[in-house]
Amino acid sequence: MDKETLTQAVLELKEKRKAVILAHSYQLPEVQEVADFVGDSLGLAREAQRTEAEVIVFCGVHFMAETAAILNPEKTVLLPDLEAGCSLADSIRPEDILAWKAKHPEGIVVAYVNTKAEVKALADVCVTSANAVEVVSRLPQDRPIYFVPDMFLGAHVARVTGRRLDLFPGECHVHAGIREEHLKALLEAHPEAEFLIHPECGCGSGCLYLKPDAKVLSTEGMVRHAKASEGRAFVVATEVGILHRLKKEAPEKAFYPVKPDAVCEYMKRITLEKVYLSLRDLKHVVRVPEEVAEKARRALTAMVAVG
Repeated sequence: MDKETLTQAVLELKEKRKAVILAHSYQLPEVQEVADFVGDSLGLAREAQRTEAEVIVFCGVHFMAETAAILNPEKTVLLPDLEAGCSLADSIRPEDILAWKAKHPEGIVVAYVNTKAEVKALADVCVTSANAVEVVSRLPQDRPIYFVPDMFLGAHVARVTGRRLDLFPGECHVHAGIREEHLKALLEAHPEAEFLIHPECGCGSGCLYLKPDAKVLSTEGMVRHAKASEGRAFVVATEVGILHRLKKEAPEKAFYPVKPDAVCEYMKRITLEKVYLSLRDLKHVVRVPEEVAEKARRALTAMVAVG
């Protein structure tokens, strides 16, 4: 089927299955176009929690579908491709959390949502890049905090909140590859542009040194800022899938990726054809064992409630 026929088939099946399609902002443009909601991890988690649909087709990566399944144990959650994983989520194991807890029995574990369910189940609270600063700033001052697994996001949170955090040395391979030299080149090419930087980026404080007025924002924060700003040009440091959404929601403005090849191959495994097949055959169902889900649900519920 061509794209137009496939799109129509997806929309018809969505109605037939009483389904909702949720897509992350890094998804392929044609997948974003058939989605009922496009957003970041926090927004997607909230939509998954509030939907009345019987079936949730999650166009993102595996930990996101797990999150939807944990928050909706009574619904059918589908992931169009089970190979849509996450290098960051794969970097940390439950044993890493347990080892830290053994040394810090009074400590607090803050888990980025980019983690597997078994890790969330051991966390005290989950966060996204959109609300990590707010959540950590509210935590008790007299207890040690273990921030897992993204060290660059953790360093950003520590810098903004002034809190001392123990950081797990994990990273998103796409964001870690965005370096100061990429920013410097765009700074020279587009001196008039505003700079929007995702807190997972490897350039960290070095980027802020080069561009002190850069905005460090989650993907959703980037979209909101670009729409509201009087600026006409923006340099964007994150996975390039967000450019489709930025151009769609602010068509009169110009957007330049810091690194045009900053592509998450896992996000791009979800194609329009796989969304169609997922709805047609009700595959692949993502389930989380209830003994794990029950513990993870507490941390996720706290995350969804903030920011």
